[in-house]
Formats: sequence, C-alpha cells, structure tokens
Amino acid sequence: MTVSSDACTVGEADRAVIERQLGRPPRGLRAVAARDAAGEPTVVQTNPKLEDGTPFPTLYYLTSPRLVALVSRLESEGLMREMTDRLAEDPELAERYRRAHEAYLAERDAIEPLGTDVSAGGMPDRVKCLHVHVAHALAAGPGVNPFGDEALELIEHRRPPEAEA
Repeated sequence: MTVSSDACTVGEADRAVIERQLGRPPRGLRAVAARDAAGEPTVVQTNPKLEDGTPFPTLYYLTSPRLVALVSRLESEGLMREMTDRLAEDPELAERYRRAHEAYLAERDAIEPLGTDVSAGGMPDRVKCLHVHVAHALAAGPGVNPFGDEALELIEHRRPPEAEA
C-alpha cells in the first residue's frame, strides 16, 4: 500500500472524490493527509471544530471505502478488544500508544486547541475505533501509532495477489 503523508490543500476534484467515497459532503475538511497509489485520497485531516463551532476531536478520518471495509472486518473479528487487553499486559506498548495519543493532541492543538485531552479512537487507555488508528498511521507515517501500523500490516498480509495489479 503506497501512501503520501503530506497534507495538502483540498481542491474541488479531491472534494468530489471524498464526497463520493463518504456518500455525503465531508464535514470540517481541512486537507488530504494521505493518498493511495492511484493518487486518490485515503485519509483527510479535519478541523478541530466544525463550521458551526462544534468540537470535532477526530483529526484524521479514513475515507477510502476499501480500507474502511477492511478495517471494519478487523473490528468485527475482535481485534480492538485484543489490542486493549494487550495495553494492560505490555507496558512498552502502552507507552508507545500514550505517545501516539500525545502526538495526535499536539497536531490537533497546533491547528486549534480544544482545551481537552480527549483525542480519538479511545487513546490512550483503550482501542475504541480502529479506523481512527489506521487513518492516523497513514497520515503520520510508520512508527507513530502502533495499533494503526499493526492493522495496516494485517491488511497488507491479507491482500490477495490479484490486488497488486
């Protein structure tokens, strides 16, 4: 899976693709944070507040229908529960996850502080939404979000050979 993690301004063509991917107009759209090998958006960065001022703590949002479906499958298999259990058993993993949470907050607060330490996806105490972690991993790059990286690795290993074409 090839992605670019350079956030860029959202043009009308990207906006149209994102709306098609989501099946609705995007809310709080700020930038494209990652793209697939074909150049289509896979992750968007959202503003910390929606247009009406409502706080929106999810900084990165997964838009690729294919990735959303693959991540949903991992969630339905109980991966989030297993990941959360591992936080209690592995202090090093818990520390890496806490650092991912802090990085997420720092990125969001650099745009607009919300005055809260709530990030997204259950960080830093549990894994609540794997989609957020995959989006964060794609946007921030490898090594930032351990559970996003792990989910992407699982997805990559499950891809059938014909998906490479």
